[in-house]
Amino acid sequence: MRDLSALQVESFLEMMSAERGAATNTLQSYERDLEDVKSFLNARGVRLTDAAPDDLRAYLGHLAKQGFAASSQARRLSALRQFFKFLYGEGLRGDDPTAILDAPKKARSLPKTLSVDDVTRLITQAETEAGEPGGNLLLKRRMHLLVELLYATGMRVSELVSLPGSVLAQTGRFLVVKGKGNKERLVPLSRAAVTAMEAYGEALAAEIGDDPATGDFLFPAQSKEGHLPRQVFARDLKALAGRAGIRAATLSPHVLRHAFASHLLQNGADLRAVQELLGHQDISTTQIYTHVLEERLHALVQNHHPLAKQAKKTD
Repeated sequence: MRDLSALQVESFLEMMSAERGAATNTLQSYERDLEDVKSFLNARGVRLTDAAPDDLRAYLGHLAKQGFAASSQARRLSALRQFFKFLYGEGLRGDDPTAILDAPKKARSLPKTLSVDDVTRLITQAETEAGEPGGNLLLKRRMHLLVELLYATGMRVSELVSLPGSVLAQTGRFLVVKGKGNKERLVPLSRAAVTAMEAYGEALAAEIGDDPATGDFLFPAQSKEGHLPRQVFARDLKALAGRAGIRAATLSPHVLRHAFASHLLQNGADLRAVQELLGHQDISTTQIYTHVLEERLHALVQNHHPLAKQAKKTD
């Protein structure tokens, strides 16, 4: 029986051009994708127009083995969906084999983070500058406090820059943070963060000539929000990183938040506890850090399991 796949692909492309107004680049992309599927199926002895769901699954699996990204696989599947929808609509097929196919899942990228050594260098740089004479003392102490608070609590940058001035009047080593949906959570402060806050409060009081704890914001600024804009903090953080010898392109306030979570997990923290500290409503959001747990468990087995110890001895 004659294979009419090529003619039907041509008819499909004509329809996409005439009825959908598809651009030339789009049509060429569809044509290349369908030709690739057709070649794969022909090698299996299957016509493109006769392909069953299992044939198309095999093709997607072939793409995955070839190293195609999930996004590229999804694009090929999209072309197939359009083509078989056309065949079904024209009565050239009685079913759509792509209807029961799942789109390839995109791998969730791991968050960028910093090593403990890099965080130490960053904080040390901020602390050193805050203690040096000359320059704008308030700005230097502000940066030191921002970095200490962010790494000590893992707050979102929006939560950090909008903290109320009243936190300067608190006693103890905990902060109440208002997160998404105005949901409040309690986060602990490090001793270094408490010390940095006291030093910053003194500098702020000297600058404004009033009690800063009565102000609306801990980090007041001449902005439409009334507090330090997150973009300004991000810019200043990159500059601090450069002075600390850390590649500025790798650093943002969000990266420090990820470092906070990763370092906690590396040192034995529970995933649920980290979820609470980060203010994630759903544990699935926190599970991007499970790679840290997997590494920790692997090291635990290698260092403490009797068989692993025995294998090391024989090596």
